[in-house]
Amino acid sequence: MSAPKLVIGANGFLGSHVTRQLVAAGEDVRVMVRQNANTVSIDDLEVTRFVGDIFDLDTVRAAMDGCDVVYYCVVDTRAWLRDPAPLFHTNVDGLRGVLDVAARQPLTKFVFTSSYSTVGRKRGRVATENDPIDRRGLSAYVRSRVQAEDLVLEYARDHGLPAVAMCVASTYGRGDYGMTPHGALIAGTVFGKMPFVLGGVSLEAVGVQDAARALILAAEHGRPGERYLISERMISNAEVVRIAAEEAGVPPPSRTIPVPALYAMGAAGTLKARLRGTDERLTLESVRLMRAEADVDCAKARRELHWEPSPVQESVREAARFWADMRAARKKARAAQPD
Repeated sequence: MSAPKLVIGANGFLGSHVTRQLVAAGEDVRVMVRQNANTVSIDDLEVTRFVGDIFDLDTVRAAMDGCDVVYYCVVDTRAWLRDPAPLFHTNVDGLRGVLDVAARQPLTKFVFTSSYSTVGRKRGRVATENDPIDRRGLSAYVRSRVQAEDLVLEYARDHGLPAVAMCVASTYGRGDYGMTPHGALIAGTVFGKMPFVLGGVSLEAVGVQDAARALILAAEHGRPGERYLISERMISNAEVVRIAAEEAGVPPPSRTIPVPALYAMGAAGTLKARLRGTDERLTLESVRLMRAEADVDCAKARRELHWEPSPVQESVREAARFWADMRAARKKARAAQPD
């Protein structure tokens, strides 16, 4: 049997699918998860579990010892935080310690989960991995992701770490127990709690199983020091909601919020955050982030990693079925409760 594979952040949406695919392939899999983390997505798997967060470097070192590949799937995605310090603490500072440990191990590959938001995208043109991002005016969340990717590529260049950066798009599919922000769109639709659709908003998207497969292929074929865009296509919020409603057999939202109204709602959220000192998910910064979408070209991943994704619409349907199953399970549980 080959050397063990380590998945850090294995209970997350993407990390759990990486873990499941490795186990299905017969690999000896180690996982690292935080104390008291919700691990329902991997509890049925035969893995060796290490408990600790990424700042617990003794546990990181023990988990990594003897492994040949590390899949790093940890990210704080709370782009709405008024105080962005936690984003940089996890996404950059925590990563730096793990990289220090990894650089001292005889790894064959360190597969880092980055974001397609680190690539320079402009409306009207298709971006590739060679397009540098304009670092002026970036949101705190995107800055944390850019700095994290910079750090990984620096360790590849200056410390000999065989690292690749996977610039993954928004992921859809089953098992989104933590409810990612884009997954919440599908859950809200299925549960009938989505009052409207945001007009003029689209995301680069990919099925979570295809994204996980890309990470595993990167361990085999990825070139150290390179980054790879992982997306299947651009898809609008309206199409995601329509597909999810159709699959779940529920009516889609009847109202659409036009772009000017979206900016007005973002301005109101920004003002509320300032006056009340609260974290608001819909602010001018988040609206600008949603509106910054532009097409990307994933030919490099297809060519070098031999990656062939399925249409993301199928993954949206899978996600809708997942939430419909959850809805049915909750309904059954309530019916079983005594009056």
